[in-house]
Amino acid sequence: MKTFAVISSVAVLLLSSTLAAQTPKPVRTQAGLVQGSVHDGVTVYLGIPFAAPPLGDLRWRAPQPVASWPGVRHTDKFAPGCMQIPVVNRSLGIEAVPVSEDCLYLNVWTPAKSPRDRLPVMVWIYGGGFSIGATSMAAYNGENLAKKGVVFVSVAYRVGALGFLAHPQLSAEQGGHSGNYGLLDQIAGLQWVKRNIAAFGGNPDRVTIFGESAGGISVSMLAASPLAKGLFQGAISESGGSFAPARSSNEGGENVPPLAVAERDGEAFLSKLGASSIAEARKLPADAILKATGRGLGAFWPDFDGYVLLGDQYDLYESGRYNHTPVLIGSNADEGALFVAKTTAASFESSVRNGYGAYADKILAAYPAGSDAQALRSARDLSRDSLFGWGTWTWARLQSRTSKDKVFVYYFSHRPQYPDTPQFKDYGASHGSEMAFVFGIFARTMPATAADKAMSQEVSSYWVNFAKTGDPNGKGLPEWPAFTNSNPRVMNLNDPSNAIAVPNLDQLKVLDGYYAWRRQAEAKAKP
Repeated sequence: MKTFAVISSVAVLLLSSTLAAQTPKPVRTQAGLVQGSVHDGVTVYLGIPFAAPPLGDLRWRAPQPVASWPGVRHTDKFAPGCMQIPVVNRSLGIEAVPVSEDCLYLNVWTPAKSPRDRLPVMVWIYGGGFSIGATSMAAYNGENLAKKGVVFVSVAYRVGALGFLAHPQLSAEQGGHSGNYGLLDQIAGLQWVKRNIAAFGGNPDRVTIFGESAGGISVSMLAASPLAKGLFQGAISESGGSFAPARSSNEGGENVPPLAVAERDGEAFLSKLGASSIAEARKLPADAILKATGRGLGAFWPDFDGYVLLGDQYDLYESGRYNHTPVLIGSNADEGALFVAKTTAASFESSVRNGYGAYADKILAAYPAGSDAQALRSARDLSRDSLFGWGTWTWARLQSRTSKDKVFVYYFSHRPQYPDTPQFKDYGASHGSEMAFVFGIFARTMPATAADKAMSQEVSSYWVNFAKTGDPNGKGLPEWPAFTNSNPRVMNLNDPSNAIAVPNLDQLKVLDGYYAWRRQAEAKAKP
């Protein structure tokens, strides 16, 4: 019995020491202590508030400082996502998430053993057309990237009408600007990182922002916003880039309205709500705001407010007025497959003529519609190039000309293991397909092959190397040359990966002519 008691005591001590090793000491943030938990060598903190809940009178305002809390806050579960329309498509890795208007929280995955480690930091900004998205989505788990030696942070931001409504009354109360609350949330998250990440073993002076789709567009916008200056030292934009002229109505390939247009749209939205003022609209339940928005994506977008976004980013980059950092930017070979399921030659031609005006004949020559099958391919390619490809190419050209910081461009063409269904029969590397390879997380409906796993190791290593040094190259990886205007090479991420000339260049040049034509028309229209 005595021997058994000794053995039991030893077992209890061993179990206690194991549990202690799995329960790290609380970390002190500026607002209070947070308790994390350890998962496979990475300490995880979920649901840390970085701003006050944007409720009541704080709806449609810039994020406000978070209130301090007493004691230790247990950060062991994700906070709800920001209010959004429900979208469920598990075959594409999109999932329904709990939502709330109280949603300004972030998450940290850190492999650091001490604050002295000062590891590089990667801050993730999710996509979703500025209408959906959440940090809690399984595809955005930061554990695999953290295991490669970085502190990973994911930041929530308001979307849809609650994140991007502009209105004359809001502009009047906020110094002459309104509408970019979601971007201000992202900036507040980066400010939190600057102030607090050292306590988690991160280096606040070695921060890389990265995002995909609307997240990648956000990265592009933050790269040009004076409010984000000094908050990051590198930028990765996956299928992003915001370099088109301002949208005034339904111009093809243009998304960002000037403030006046966004305010006009905001007035129409308030009428739809049945609210006579912003004060009245702030009293409505969030569900009423959501219902009035409808189920379409992209109804609300950032605007050129002269405060967060100074204006046409093309002009800003031409004059060197942006946040100079190294960038890693790119797009996918078949981006448009996700957006264009079917079309006919007649409907594609009609949409081009409606959106591209007097330039439509040149667009149709580059993206022909001689048959329904050809029109489908052209519709997908035009979607790829107008939404992502041209913006990436333009970003690379402008920054290479106006900055000493390096530019690395990729073209992701590796085809994932799609489900064997007609929907995916002719899919290539579609919009968002690179994310599984960056995060190393593959959906059950799209299990990774050996080639996929090798590709994931390669892509994630490029991303982490860039976060560490501002250069994606490293031991055992194919050489990735920097893009320059004298040597415009891009990295084709496939099996095997190799540097190639800019793909689809002839079509991109046609779009370049179109956007130049739009800018000339805008210049002539100004008084």
